[in-house]
Amino acid sequence: MKTNVGGIDKVLRIGGGIALIGLAATGVVGAWGWIGVVPLATGLFGFCPLYPLLGLNTCPLKEH
Repeated sequence: MKTNVGGIDKVLRIGGGIALIGLAATGVVGAWGWIGVVPLATGLFGFCPLYPLLGLNTCPLKEH
């Protein structure tokens, strides 16, 4: 599993995930808000399983 999420992408995923989880936990949005766990996890781990399928990589590190 190579890192494919970097920089701004990582920050946006973590922030969005925390926001969605917070909104779901306080009842502002419905149960669908718990989907925020997905962007939070991908941001923390630095890997998005969908990116290789789409040929994307936002990590600035060069692959060896």
